[in-house]
Parts: sequence; C-alpha cells; structure tokens
Amino acid sequence: MDASLEKSLNDQIKHELDSAHLYLAMAAHFEAENLPGFARWMQLQSNEERGHAMRIYQHLSDRGVRVALSAIDAPPASFGSPLSIFEAALEHEKKITGLIHSLYAQALQVADYPAQVMLQWFVEEQVEEEKNAGDAVHQLRLIDGNPAGLMMMDRQLAARTGE
Repeated sequence: MDASLEKSLNDQIKHELDSAHLYLAMAAHFEAENLPGFARWMQLQSNEERGHAMRIYQHLSDRGVRVALSAIDAPPASFGSPLSIFEAALEHEKKITGLIHSLYAQALQVADYPAQVMLQWFVEEQVEEEKNAGDAVHQLRLIDGNPAGLMMMDRQLAARTGE
C-alpha cells in the first residue's frame, strides 16, 4: 500500500474514533438534560462511528498493513440546545464527508483499487449520515424550542435501532 494512503487511512481511524467520542459526550449531555431519546440516538451514533473506525482498521489489517492508533481528542464538556447540538453534528458530518472524499481521491491517484472499493461504502454512508443529522436539524427548527415538540421528538429518536 502506498505509504501516504496508509497514513491517511490510519488518520481516518482517529477521526472516526474522535467522532464516536464526540457523540458519546453529546449523549451524556442529553442524559443530564433528561432527554433519553436524544441520548439514545447519540449513543447509537457513537457506536456506529466506532464501527466505521473498525471497518478501516480491518481493511488495513486484511492487507497486512500495521494499524497505528493515535490519541483521540477530548470532546467539549458542555453543549447548548438540542438544535445547536444537532447543527454541530451536521457540521461535523460534513467535515468527515470532506475527509472521506479526500481519501477516495488519494486512493484513485495511487490506483489502490481495494481502498477505492472500501471507501465507496463510506462515500455512500456519508450521504446517509448528513441526511439523518440534517433531518433532525430541520425538525428541531420546526419545533423552535416548544417543550411538547421536544418531548415528541425525544420519543421519536428513542425508537432508533442500532445499525
């Protein structure tokens, strides 16, 4: 494997684990705010991000490449409103999408076909990630802080199943 692509894929594992840690911190915030449905959504999102990291980990391992883990970033200790949290989640997903697109371009440049196939899954997954966060942002904007609306959305988010 191209050394530069190897480093970039290892870096992406860190980004995915940072994402998992961020979403877990958001879940903890929602738990403290007594919004268990919002918390569950974020917990499942955190689990999904760890799964993404492991998908890249396994790809590298399967190809005989040494996985080099980096320290993950500490997430914020506090957050704002549900709307501001989901807006931050959406912006975070857009950032991850950009990183995935850069990785895909890098894999194309070095003609690493197995990495391209693996990364194609991530390209499609990021469409879903941005849609889910964007849908929540849209709903929260419609609710506009209405307590009854937040309670209904909390129940809706609690119904999310693990992917």
